[in-house]
Amino acid sequence: MMEDRPLVLGEHSFRSRLVLGTGKYASLPLMRDCLEASGCEMVTVAVRRIGPDASTGESILDFIDRSRYTLLPNTAGCYTASDAIRAAHLARELALSDLVKLEVLGDSRTLLPDPVETLAATRELVKEGFTVLVYTSDDPVIARKLQDAGAASVMPAGSPIGSGCGIANPNNIRIILENLTVPVIVDAGVGTASDVTLAMELGVEGVLLNTGVALARDPLAMARAMRHAALAGRLAWLAGRIPRKLYAQASSPIDGTIGTAAGTEQQASGFRLQASEKQENKETR
Repeated sequence: MMEDRPLVLGEHSFRSRLVLGTGKYASLPLMRDCLEASGCEMVTVAVRRIGPDASTGESILDFIDRSRYTLLPNTAGCYTASDAIRAAHLARELALSDLVKLEVLGDSRTLLPDPVETLAATRELVKEGFTVLVYTSDDPVIARKLQDAGAASVMPAGSPIGSGCGIANPNNIRIILENLTVPVIVDAGVGTASDVTLAMELGVEGVLLNTGVALARDPLAMARAMRHAALAGRLAWLAGRIPRKLYAQASSPIDGTIGTAAGTEQQASGFRLQASEKQENKETR
């Protein structure tokens, strides 16, 4: 089996390959408990949600143990490169992290990324010294351009954000993996644990998800399921699956078994040998 290695993003190294989001939970204490149950080591937070809640005065950061988790500020809700760059600067000023998860959306209905604005923002943020993890579509051409622009990780969507449709186009993910050398992390669309396993079995370096846990019937149980799914998928990829074949192949070998010509002859030879040995024993007596 191949020897595993940690997930490395810029100057950061992670054992867990699951990244959890912090939105849509019924409460902040529930979010905190799900982060722990998932076993994740990196947590993504929308820069626009950093401030205290108007009704409670609590900040989302009050429920994230900074000594345990690496923060990944994201530019969710930005529709232009300039807005996303401004959000990244705010995260830097708040000393959240040198990492930034770049999202520049094309429209509010599909929440798919705008490739032109995303590429422009990536180039600028890399120039300014940010470690950019960039959300993109599953287009292999755009993925390669983002790597060439200096992205530390390219994060293709498995399917639209919050859709729960899983990995809609695994072939495109495979092509991206073939073309890129930076870590590829599937981002968005995960609905259940099997989606995480499938993504990891393709060979991606990690999976980022939020809605699949936050809106599950039992978020805590789903967080645990996602943790095990990531581990299982990674181990399966390292172990190497068997090739797919059109026709069946028996699990037990046929040669030498009862009912085959070779097997019948082998048995007959055995019987003849036993009879010969018995006859020799009688004669020596």
